[in-house]
Amino acid sequence: MPTIDVPLQAPFIELNQLLKVAGVCDSGGAGKQIVASGAVTVDGQPEARKTAKIRGGQVVTVGDIVIRVSDPA
Repeated sequence: MPTIDVPLQAPFIELNQLLKVAGVCDSGGAGKQIVASGAVTVDGQPEARKTAKIRGGQVVTVGDIVIRVSDPA
């Protein structure tokens, strides 16, 4: 199960943009489609909001990919 660490540049990032930044998809639009498919969980709970605000300390899972989000430096 690959784990990707993403440090934030701002207090939060929208879920679809996080998927793009982490390299899970090529664009924010593709990120929205992944979220709409029901394949994304945030902190173990299914997340259907495409632009949900993801903050430092949260863990996003897409299939077998784990994205750990850390606070801005």
